[in-house]
Parts: sequence; structure tokens; C-alpha cells
Amino acid sequence: MQAQGSKKKPRRLRRRAKSSAQDGPVFAAIDLGTNNCRLLIARRTGADGLRVADSFSRVVRLGEGLAQTGALSDAAIERTLAALKVCAERLERNRVSHIRAIATEACRHARNGQVLIERAKAETGIALEIVSSDEEARLAALGCAPLIGRRYEGALVFDIGGGSTELIWMRRAEGEMETVFSTSVKTGVVTLSETLGANRPYKEFLDNAMSRFDRVRREMAKAGAFDNTGNHLLGTSGTVTTLAGVAMGLPRYERRRVDASWHDCAGMLGIVERIAGLSRAGRASIGCIGEERADLVLPGCAIFAAIHAHWPCAELRVADRGLRDGMLRELMAKAEGSK
Repeated sequence: MQAQGSKKKPRRLRRRAKSSAQDGPVFAAIDLGTNNCRLLIARRTGADGLRVADSFSRVVRLGEGLAQTGALSDAAIERTLAALKVCAERLERNRVSHIRAIATEACRHARNGQVLIERAKAETGIALEIVSSDEEARLAALGCAPLIGRRYEGALVFDIGGGSTELIWMRRAEGEMETVFSTSVKTGVVTLSETLGANRPYKEFLDNAMSRFDRVRREMAKAGAFDNTGNHLLGTSGTVTTLAGVAMGLPRYERRRVDASWHDCAGMLGIVERIAGLSRAGRASIGCIGEERADLVLPGCAIFAAIHAHWPCAELRVADRGLRDGMLRELMAKAEGSK
């Protein structure tokens, strides 16, 4: 750890002043959540597409113990800084010209969240921005909107995070997607695990999660009647991408196969029940779960099952995108507008 008062100069990220006409500018988005640190680097392709140049994801468990202490632990900060240093190296290697880096639920509520922000800037050169839950939901919707099925009138987008779950109901209006309702529920895989205890039975996680979405369903009903047949679920998070990988029988996770995949909700709930019946060792032995997700996959499954119980759509589309894609699309639009 850097000693207080140290004169160590902050690391600067080298970026090229101008991108070549052939390659175009390079964009990057960093999403630092309660459980994961994720990076996505891409270039613009076509009028509204992006081509991924590099990506990185690491479980950092930034919010570990936060519910009990109200602060980020020294160990969690060090794990996070180590992941951000990897991100910084990839930003430099890919000559990133436009970047946005955000921190979400854990940093919003930790009394020492600013300590991490300052150290990240000083030690990695990455300027993290702590965003509100409303901004987090907006970015998730922006990133996932292109995946709303054309034969549906809309979708309930959900992002199961480590510290919170964002819900956004989007509906088609005159050819465009509009947000009808959005909210942030203060429950995620880390907070639910730490509230009840990591080794609790699945049913206890499910019962707790069910109660947390009752209020949301009542509030959402005031915005309009949600038609389960005219809408589908659209999930973005480590939980649903993991479930999709298991459902597809992948020996290891593959983003290109999971992203944008469609799944029958009844079949996915069958996968949930199968996972819930396994021991921790049994969960860890599944390639798409592994050691890193063996503990938190159960509360994640419970949150997904609770969402489906309240909004029982027949189909689920899985997105390995969301906040990062939303940030990238916005960065690209601003870059185009500044020309």
C-alpha cells in the first residue's frame, strides 16, 4: 500500500493523439461493481454497431463485508486496484482514445468510497466516477435496448449486480424504445449472501428475494399493465450469463455464444433447481460456474427466480452487455457529434 504523503507520481495512460483513418478511434468502458470489475474496448462499425477489440473481467468482491461495516475493506480495495491495473495496461496496449469508467453500488454507500477513487486515479491513471442508481439503470437500458425482440412490444430488463438489482421496463413507441418504469432494488448477490449468510439453503434466499420485489411490482403497475405475453425478460449480469452457459452445456463460458441468446424461462428455472440441489463442490465443478461463482450463484438464482415469479414471461434473452455497452454507445455518439 502506498504510504500516506508519498510523493509517488501518478501513472499516466499514454494515448495516441490521433487515430489512424483505417482503424478509427478506440473506445473503452469500465464498470466497477460490488462484485466484479469489467472492461470492454471497442471500435465503431457501421452506423450503430461496435466491434469488440478487447475485454476483461475479474471478480474483486469490492463489497465484501460492506453491509456489516459500512466501509470497503483494505483487502477488497487492494484486489480492486490490482484489477484496475490490468485494465490500465489494456487501455494503453489498445491505444484507447475515449473512456468512461464508473463505480456503482458499493462505492455509492461505502463511507470510504472516495479513498478508492483517489487511489485508482493516483496508482492506475483511471478516473472513476461514482454514478447514481438512476444513471446505472439508464446505461443498462441503453446497452440492452438493441436486444429487445422485434416480435415483442417490449421487455423487462434486469441487471442483477452485487449490491443492487436494476429493473427497467422498456416498450416500443413509434418505432423507438421508451422507458416506462425503472427502479433499483437494494439487493444483489453479495448483499443477499451477507444478509442471510453464504451457506443458507436456497429457499431462504428465494423467500427473501420474493419479498423484496413485491413493492416493485405494485409500483410498476401504476405505470401501466405489464403483459407477460407481449413482453419478454432481458437479463444482463453474471448470474444470467452463467445460467445461460450452463443451459447451453458449455464446458467453459463463451461470450460470443451466450450474448443475445434466447432461452425458455421454464427450462432456465429447471437449471436453477438443478444448481440449488448441488453442494458447493458440485456447483464449483460446473465449468461456467467454477470456484469464483460457487458461493454467489445461489443468491443470484434466487433473485432471477423471484423476478420471473413476479413477471412470468415465457422467454428470456441473455445479454453479456449492459452498462459497458451503454457507455460505449454514448461515447461513440458524442465523438460523432463533435466532428
